[in-house]
This record gives sequence, structure tokens and C-alpha cells, in this order.
Amino acid sequence: MKKDDFPLLKNRNLIYLDSAATSQKPKIVINAINDYYNNYNSNVHRGVYSISEEATLEYEKAREKVAEFVNALPSEIIFTKGTTESLNLLAYSLDLEEGDEILISEMEHHSNLVPWQQLAKKKKLKLKYIPVNEDGDLEFKPKLVTDKTKVISVTHVSNVLGTVNDIKNIVKNKKKALVIIDGAQSVPHMKVDVKELGVDFLAFSAHKMFGPMGIGVLYGKLELLEKLDPFLYGGDMIKQVSFEETIFNDVPWKFEAGTPNVVGAIGLGKAIEYINEIGIENIEKHNMELGKYAIKKLKELGVKVYGNPKNKLGVVSFNLNGMHPHDVSSLLDQENICIRGGHSCAMPLMKKLNVNGVCRVSFHIYNEKEDVDRLVNVLKKVLILVEKNGITV
Repeated sequence: MKKDDFPLLKNRNLIYLDSAATSQKPKIVINAINDYYNNYNSNVHRGVYSISEEATLEYEKAREKVAEFVNALPSEIIFTKGTTESLNLLAYSLDLEEGDEILISEMEHHSNLVPWQQLAKKKKLKLKYIPVNEDGDLEFKPKLVTDKTKVISVTHVSNVLGTVNDIKNIVKNKKKALVIIDGAQSVPHMKVDVKELGVDFLAFSAHKMFGPMGIGVLYGKLELLEKLDPFLYGGDMIKQVSFEETIFNDVPWKFEAGTPNVVGAIGLGKAIEYINEIGIENIEKHNMELGKYAIKKLKELGVKVYGNPKNKLGVVSFNLNGMHPHDVSSLLDQENICIRGGHSCAMPLMKKLNVNGVCRVSFHIYNEKEDVDRLVNVLKKVLILVEKNGITV
């Protein structure tokens, strides 16, 4: 569909099926990064010379583009290193007390499980889990939320199952809890409107949506961000400092200590321009159709596919009987096909599925049905080898 826009795919002749891990980068993003370093590389919010003012302007323009993309205010957009840091920021900054409850799900990525797990141990909180049923869907029930529930933090789209969770239903039944959404797999692939969803916080990463690595976003309702203490201390997050006291900067800058990832933000802004040019609705439709096509073809092979085929967004996980996912991934690599093999940073979910790992394929706009056909044809050869040599685990 758009493969020519991505230099790496043209240069390496790859079938890249691992966009859930990171997306490839289009020329518009690569050119914007080169332009910054070639023409106006400087720090922001500090210099009164022209290239610093230009860098500051482009950095803050990127914030405005992100805000518009998720229907937020620019002051509600904090730049971080990525989804993981965004979630850790909240785990460090939210005011929770002994006996409070945190509700997450059994399908969480480690970045939305480990911070809450460690916080619960440190502050003697109760960590509860929303179960995942055999179809790979969440079994959320209002009774899971009690008067002691202070945080509900769930993934919008599972990075393993592709399951699209009903966030509006969770928000509807949140009581007094804050709702935090891991949008790492949703924001790059579907329309996410924070006002429509009604969530309190949303975390996502640039590198999964055609942007650079090392830059991410935390959206938070302005009134909530104003009450939170900063995550890091240092330069640029202050208004005034004396030997005795410090007055913090306004939101969002009070959460952006030190020199920010200026070029990363600019790259993310260009990535959003690229997405808007294509249309996020078109991206969602394209990836869902490829996912359905892949499920159909994989099931024809007789392999085990995980999750609900009716509730998926461009992520398909499967296993070949008798082969470890790492071996499958290595064999596919020999044919220039890139997939993810392993636990996909979701070990508790793997335990729930009763497997050590899965083979995961994930799609984006540079993929086509021909890529799926090529994948399936190679898997057929692998299955023949398995049967011929009697390979077992």
C-alpha cells in the first residue's frame, strides 16, 4: 500500500511483520530528523538566538499536533521517553496509600504490570487483575471496582492477542478510580479520542506510529496534572530556584526536566502529519482486514491461533505444534520475513495461555496480502520439515 515511502523496506527487500514491536519510518520523518541536525540543532526554551527559537517553535508545534491527534489541550501533553516512562511517571507521582486497590488486567505488557506490582509491594497496596477468558477477551465486571479502587490501568489493545478492550465500559464503572490507558498499540492504528473515551491518562510511544525511538507521550487531564508532583527534577521544569526553595514550572513543562528529546518530538509531529494524510480510519481498516486474512490463512494450515478473531486489530499470535517460536522466527528470517517470537513482554499472559511463547505477526500500511501469502507458504515448508523429521518439544 505504502511500501515505497519507507527506505528500509526498499533497501533490504524485507517482509516486515513486527510493527507491534516498532514501525518502520517514512521518508518524511527521516528527512525532518536530518533537517533538524543539519539546519537548526540547538536547545529549546533557553536561547534567544534564531536557531534556538526555531527549535523551540518546532518542538511546541509537535506538542500541538499530538494534542489535536488525540483531542486534548497542548498543556495536557507531556513528552516522555515512551509508554514505559509515561506509566512509571504515574506510578511514582500518584498519591496512593496503604490499603488502596489497583486494578489491571491479565493481558498487560510488562510496562503496565511491573510498575504497579512494585508500587503495591512498596506501599502495601492491593493489586487486582481483570481475567482474560478463553477467547482472549477481558471479563470486566463492575464488581471488580470497589470504593478502595484508586487506579484502573489497562491496555487499549493487547500487544499479544490484538484484543480491542471496551474502555468506555470501564470508564462508566470506574467509581472514584483514575483510569489509565496503555495506548501503545491503539494510538498508531485507530482513532483515539481522549474526550470521547473519558479516560484520565493515556500513554503511547512515537516509534510504533512511524516516529523515532526514545520519545513518547503522557496525556493527562489538566486538573489532574496540576495536582501531581514532578517525576524528575532539574533544569527547564522550574520557574524560580533559590538556595532554600524551588517553584516548579507550569504544566506540562514541570514534567520535562532537562534537555528534552527535541528531534524526537519533531519527528513524532511529522509522523502524525503522515498518518493524517493517509487517514487513521484507513489505517485501521487496512490492518484489521490483513489481520482477518492472516487468521483465515493460518487456520487453513491447522496452526493454533490465539484470541478472538472477531475482536482484533492487526496483531495475530499463533504457534506451530512441535516448534519453539524462536526457531520459527529464525527460519522465517532466512527467508527475509521478520516476525516476533517469544513471550512478547507478557509472561503472565503466556502462563494464562499455557505456553512459553508465541509467534506474533503484526501489520501496518506497508503490508499487503501478498506478505501474508509469503509467510504462509514458508510456514507450510516448516510444517513439512517438522512432520518429516518428527520434531517434538
